[in-house]
Amino acid sequence: MVETFEQEFAELCQARFAIGVSNGTDGLRFALMAAGVRPGDTVVTVPMTFIATTEAISQAGARFDLVDIDARTYTMDPERLRTYLEHDCVRDPKSGRLTSKRTKGPVTAVVPVHLYGQVADMDPILELADRYGLIVLEDACQAHGAEYVSRREHKRYRAGSIGRAAAFSFYPGKNLGACGEAGAITTNDPTIARACRLLRDHGQSAKYMHDIEGYNGRIDAIQAGILSAKLKHLPAWNAQRREHARRYAELLGDFGERLILPYEPEWSQSVYHIYAVRVRDRERLREHLNEEGIGTGIHYPVPLHRLKAYEHLGYREGDFPVAERTGAQELSLPMFPELVAEQQHTVAKAVQGLLGRPPL
Repeated sequence: MVETFEQEFAELCQARFAIGVSNGTDGLRFALMAAGVRPGDTVVTVPMTFIATTEAISQAGARFDLVDIDARTYTMDPERLRTYLEHDCVRDPKSGRLTSKRTKGPVTAVVPVHLYGQVADMDPILELADRYGLIVLEDACQAHGAEYVSRREHKRYRAGSIGRAAAFSFYPGKNLGACGEAGAITTNDPTIARACRLLRDHGQSAKYMHDIEGYNGRIDAIQAGILSAKLKHLPAWNAQRREHARRYAELLGDFGERLILPYEPEWSQSVYHIYAVRVRDRERLREHLNEEGIGTGIHYPVPLHRLKAYEHLGYREGDFPVAERTGAQELSLPMFPELVAEQQHTVAKAVQGLLGRPPL
């Protein structure tokens, strides 16, 4: 059952291999380790993501450094990554490796996060990684079936097939959700695939034959069976989400700066895991929608660098202003495949009840 799901999910992601694991956090941790990230290394990611991204880096023995997000897509800003590599890192005179000024460790990998169902702008990130000899690993935990159009290769890619490896979560609320915890790693690299299989199963290459010390990070067969059954419906569910996003844009697209809608660039085909708007007085709108019987969510109100867990790292308020502003203004509107037009009109009417009708 596990092997069947792995084959099907690899095909969906247009990757050679998929390795089922216990959850998305283990998926990213094993992918980092299998790709060659070592204790003491520095991995660059973003402050606007769930803490699991940086937990996986720390649990692999590495340290993380952060670069801010793009103000429209909320994914890694390639220009800020460029600035970080050019100005916040130095070449170690002995090893010649790029070293972070903050962590004092060699910078070996980059983890772009495909946030809310939209793939990060991978072309410039991969170009920088090639220039500086870095491994690119995708955090695709929210991007099942999302697509990216490479301008440099004139080719369309699925999330999970672009970097050296990628991690997915099948937490129940995801576009493809299990009945409990589950995750997967995708890769086109057979060496990484083999290493991930060892890491998830106590380092076993055969029963009681332990090539390395590994972990207990296997996916349950029953979860694989559930995911395999649901996987057949994922393309239709994603198409429904995209249609719902289109309708929201029609209903809510005229508020300007008062209500900032998700931005989908021409190189992206988002699967809208989350439909996140931005509004200055978020709590007022949230309370108003709640009074109208409309549920909302808030995702990542405190960027990673401002969490208590990372106080010891010395980050300060203002270090990543785009992530801080986004975290303070983001509000997630209802988004799920079964959403119907009437419900979306109800949401729009409620928003208009607070913000006023858009100008003609």
